Formats: sequence, C-alpha cells, structure tokens
Amino acid sequence: MFLVVGLGNPGFQYAGTKHNIGFEVLDLLAEKYRTSFRGGRGEYLTAGFSESGEDVILIKPLTFMNDSGLAVMEVLERIKIPVNRILIVLDDFQLQLGKIRIRPAGTDGGHNGLASIIYHLQSDQIPRMRCGIKSESMPATKDGKIDFVLSGFSREELPIVRTMIQTACDACIVAATQSIEQAMNRYNATSV
Repeated sequence: MFLVVGLGNPGFQYAGTKHNIGFEVLDLLAEKYRTSFRGGRGEYLTAGFSESGEDVILIKPLTFMNDSGLAVMEVLERIKIPVNRILIVLDDFQLQLGKIRIRPAGTDGGHNGLASIIYHLQSDQIPRMRCGIKSESMPATKDGKIDFVLSGFSREELPIVRTMIQTACDACIVAATQSIEQAMNRYNATSV
C-alpha cells in the first residue's frame, strides 16, 4: 500500500491557485484511474486505485494548508503505514516553475503544510515531491508571497503547469510501484 497526499486548500475560491498544485496532481491521478474522491472518516477526501499490484490511496486534506498534518495524522491512525510509504505533493515557490524535486526526507523548507505534517507525525523522514511555482513576478515580502501562492497562474504559464502536473502524476506512480529513489532518478529537477 502506498499513500499520496496532495496539499491544497479546500473551496472554490482556491481552485487553480499556485498553492493547490498538490490537489491538482491528485485530481489528475483520480481522473486517469477513473476513481473519484469521497469523504473520509476525518477532515479529508480519499480515493484509491491499483497499479502494478500496488494499492494506491490518494488523500486531500480539508483542514486548510497550515493544518494539513491533522488530516494526515487522522489517516495514519486508521491506516497503519510507515512514513516511507507516503509521498507528500506540494508547491514550492523557491523552485522554478515546471521543475519537480523529490526527496526522501528533510526540512519543511518554509512550507507551512509540510511543517504541519512533520510536526504531527513527529518525523521529517517523509518523502515529498515539490512542484515548482517560482516565476519572475514573485514578490520579495512575506505578505506578497502569501498573495502570490494564493493567486492563479498566468495564461503563458498554464501550458508549463499542465505539463508539470502530468509529470508529477507519472512520478507518483513510479514512487508507488517502484521506489522513491527511482522517481528521484527519473524526475528530479527536470524541466517541463
């Protein structure tokens, strides 16, 4: 069994924003495998499918980004799975738009959703896939960065974003059915 957690904010007003890349990757995976999300037993949506004999569970926390760890903790209380069988998919404003970086462990890198997961699971040994959203229009101030991640992509950026989301889906499948290391070797920091 393998768990893919996509980070984002619930609600129509956040759809299509940079901070919701994790949700968009999971939505495309669900579409590809003809499954749909339903309410979980906590504050999250869940869907699942099988690929190459591996059961893959998709989780979209509904706790809003900064409390993502609460939802992930709820899931792990029901599904006993080691943290190295989880992949967190999130946006990264320090990584160039269109690039993907997968790591088996590490710090939160300033991402509040990942920080919440690390805190609630009491481990930084959680694999994560960062999807780059950095652009030339990125502001320098903290308040500006909040507005930036909660805004949509420009029309010129959308083809890059769509390709990155597709590549991230492919990387999730490799991570689930082969290994995090295989996904890292194949997809890390590749430009789309």
